[in-house]
Amino acid sequence: MLTPDQVTAQAIPPLESVDILVVGGGTAGAVAGIAAGRTGYRSLVIEQLGFLGGTQTGALVTPMMPNQVEGRPLNGGIDWEINQRLNRAMESGVWKDGNRGWFNPEMLKVTLEQMVIESGGHLLYYTLVEDVVVEGGAIQGIVIANKAGRSWIRAQRVIDCTGDGDVAARAGVPFASGDPETGINQPFSVRFHLGNVDLDRLAAYLQSLGRCDVMPTAEGSAVPLIHTAMVWGRGWTLEPLFRQAVAEGVLQESDGEYFQVFTMAGRPGELAFNCPRISEQVDGTNPWHLTQAQVRGRQIIQRYVAFCRRYLPGCEGAYLVLSAPLVGVRESRRIQGEYVLTAEDVLGARKFPDGIACNNYPIDIHRPTQDQRPGLTHLPPGTYHEIPYRCLVPLGVEHLLVAGRCLSASFEAQGSVRVQSNCRAMGEAAAVACGLSLDLGISPRQVNGMTLRQTLIDRGARLTPVSQPEPVV
Repeated sequence: MLTPDQVTAQAIPPLESVDILVVGGGTAGAVAGIAAGRTGYRSLVIEQLGFLGGTQTGALVTPMMPNQVEGRPLNGGIDWEINQRLNRAMESGVWKDGNRGWFNPEMLKVTLEQMVIESGGHLLYYTLVEDVVVEGGAIQGIVIANKAGRSWIRAQRVIDCTGDGDVAARAGVPFASGDPETGINQPFSVRFHLGNVDLDRLAAYLQSLGRCDVMPTAEGSAVPLIHTAMVWGRGWTLEPLFRQAVAEGVLQESDGEYFQVFTMAGRPGELAFNCPRISEQVDGTNPWHLTQAQVRGRQIIQRYVAFCRRYLPGCEGAYLVLSAPLVGVRESRRIQGEYVLTAEDVLGARKFPDGIACNNYPIDIHRPTQDQRPGLTHLPPGTYHEIPYRCLVPLGVEHLLVAGRCLSASFEAQGSVRVQSNCRAMGEAAAVACGLSLDLGISPRQVNGMTLRQTLIDRGARLTPVSQPEPVV
């Protein structure tokens, strides 16, 4: 952490001065960038990669987990706009039960970038956060590093969308990480795509085995939507093939701990894999762990490719299209904010006067080994809970908000709200809150949560006005 005087003493040159600075252009950050641009204030998104989308595009997390009640999506606003654009372009499909969001990651990159530019926002790629500038308990900007060297960006408001709470941690915000009982974080994923697959033959084969999802075509997609998986001892019909592959030396025993595959809209002849899963050395803030995950992931991917070619009809001539350039991190730092969302809040379907997003995705904790994983813990049928704005407001630092999977939540609650549509909603809420704070000349901490909620409703969020009879806490 630096003060403005220290920045001057170190001769760190100023690069830019903005009203709203979004740090990280991932799932939450890209949407925060869109929403910030729409406030009319000068906004900038900085991103370490050369594209937006984060885990959605860089880590190839292409299926959006369902967040809906009785087929009605719970998130509206910019999340809905993005999905509608991709659906109209046939680059995203509508999965079973109306879930929208099995998308082409390349077209999501394009869509997010276009929407930020259309909003009037600005982008700066290939740029890393090096430090933060804080004075009088308020963040003043960040120090960055890129090919041009070190410089700093002055900002009236900063939104930490790094996923790992990098800005908040450097500014001194307290945080937690990992399972409170073991200190261990959830496993990583290093995903990949396989090309030149005869999807019709593969679908027919999977249907002959049973226990798979196959939709020949679906709304918004010209590609058959296929899904199957394999986990030892869970009754998946691919298990005999995995046993054979282990016996024949094609796979290792650990390769059957978690295997999942599905197709994507807009990418005929391709399969996307939600594996391999890396369960050791899984601190997403440790570059050695991230490096080891990439190396091990590519080694395991080679075995999966060999397995598909040898045992799955339709995959005989398949090839590796790409492996994810970004490790999929489910959970790392969780900042401590004005409110800490709990498992009781989630499973109790609690509502809040300052609720900024609705969620009914179950608590989904990936454990290092299958015998430790309890499975999904669902909310009562037909119910949902809300995420309060206070979960985005960190303790101890003014003019800073946090959005995305590093929100203020317990380990269990974070395992529910970390899915993409919620992260998008948090990004939008944080940017709108920054705009309101600038309008009123107050800190984001002082923004009235009910006013923010109504503003989000006016912008298309699917939230119930607080004037209506809703249980609140």
